[in-house]
Amino acid sequence: MRATILCSTLAVVAACQPIDRRRPAPQSSNTADTTAPADTQAPAPPPTPLPIPAPPTTSAATKVGTVVGFLSPESVLDDSAQDVYFVSSINGEPLAKDNNGFISRVRPDGAIEVLKFIEGGRSGVTLNAPKGLAVLGDTLWVADIDVARAFNARTGVPVDSVKFDSLRAVFLNDIAIAPNGAIYITDTGIRFDDVGNVLHPGPDRIFRVGPDRKVTVAVRGDSLGRPNGIALDVVGRRFIVVQYGGKAVMAWKPSDKTPKVVARGVGGFDGVEMIGGKIVVSSWTDSSITRFDSTQGTKIITGVPSPADIGYDAKRNRLLIPVLTGNRLEIWQLQ
Repeated sequence: MRATILCSTLAVVAACQPIDRRRPAPQSSNTADTTAPADTQAPAPPPTPLPIPAPPTTSAATKVGTVVGFLSPESVLDDSAQDVYFVSSINGEPLAKDNNGFISRVRPDGAIEVLKFIEGGRSGVTLNAPKGLAVLGDTLWVADIDVARAFNARTGVPVDSVKFDSLRAVFLNDIAIAPNGAIYITDTGIRFDDVGNVLHPGPDRIFRVGPDRKVTVAVRGDSLGRPNGIALDVVGRRFIVVQYGGKAVMAWKPSDKTPKVVARGVGGFDGVEMIGGKIVVSSWTDSSITRFDSTQGTKIITGVPSPADIGYDAKRNRLLIPVLTGNRLEIWQLQ
């Protein structure tokens, strides 16, 4: 997202990117993070199967809903098991530890079920500037500046937290979860000065939080280009990472020393989702949503300012766009 707009409007350069994320079966520590083992029992499916529709055959998309009432909404996640959307609101400066961030529950019809389902400063909750979201079983994980926090996705009760103090996390942004339960979180490595200019002290990193809660640096370096959104590509057995500070869409496996550029676009990327086998990204640079068919990008939605960490409702084939500076969520029907 564009930093000068962000700070002046008390918004954030975040992203986030979520995966549909039923709880994987526990795996041994030497299982490849992007490979789902075949010799373990699969988790029970939700009561109502939610098939992933085929990719859109045209570039058309229609806005079917707008939900207002948020405060700098940064990320949206479809929890298919509950058939509900989670929306994270920063509610203040993106790096302020003010304990006033909150997460909302929104129904697919656009009604806000609970505006402050999880709220910093209430019921023992600490939540400063929540950004990326991901669900693992009944656990909702949230990137919060320099801490990954976990809550019960059904009750909102805090259940876990992982600090990154020893590794000096700068700007935790988006979250993706591997089939074996390992959690990957981007660190965009940016800060802001007193007048809203973006600073880049770095380093650019992707952290790994193992099922044992051990935190390590999975990959680091300038080639990450201020990494923002991250999503698991189940078919390709890899992660897709998009650059906020560059123009690259990248593929990366935990065994790789550096990511591989698979496409380029306008840059200023925020959220990323895998939809029908295609990479779909949001960009602050030209207020667009682009679908990449191999290296070729096609804009499927335009004219949406500050599109942050997008989500995807696979059951209804809908793209969910948090409009950070507009304090709203837009729901778009894909064709």
